[in-house]
Amino acid sequence: MSTVHDFVPAAPDGAPHPLAQYRGKVLLVVNTASACGFTPHYAGLEALWRRHRDAGLVVLGFPCNQFGAQEPGDAAEIARFCTLKYDVTFPLLAKVEVNGAKAEPLFSHLKQEKPGLLGTRAIKWNFTKFLVGRDGRVIARFAPRVTPEGLEKAVVTALTETA
Repeated sequence: MSTVHDFVPAAPDGAPHPLAQYRGKVLLVVNTASACGFTPHYAGLEALWRRHRDAGLVVLGFPCNQFGAQEPGDAAEIARFCTLKYDVTFPLLAKVEVNGAKAEPLFSHLKQEKPGLLGTRAIKWNFTKFLVGRDGRVIARFAPRVTPEGLEKAVVTALTETA
């Protein structure tokens, strides 16, 4: 059975970014967008990352333009926006699709492991969040409306339970 550590998505420059480098870390994987009603979640994700990175949390942002064309920029534009507007320092990876035939394999795996409501495997919107344990197994899926602050307890639990 695969774990998240088996996947190798692309970095913004197209280089491989093996997730095996995060073995032993708790991951929060999020499909992001710069022009979405949930875009302010970047601030909360950054705060969560800063509070818990020393304990082993890694937030991974995957820009996605599949929902309302809310992430039209290229990698440089996305990075500039996230840095200037939200002081994002957590890793942002290459822009991906999360649904359909061209979906990033990591997101296909995440959806398989933790389907949404009523068993749907589709991601409904930007800022869907997946919490992954230190062992690479998906712990939970959170809808876009769940704020990063609302994830605090689950993140702390994952950091302590899988230490």
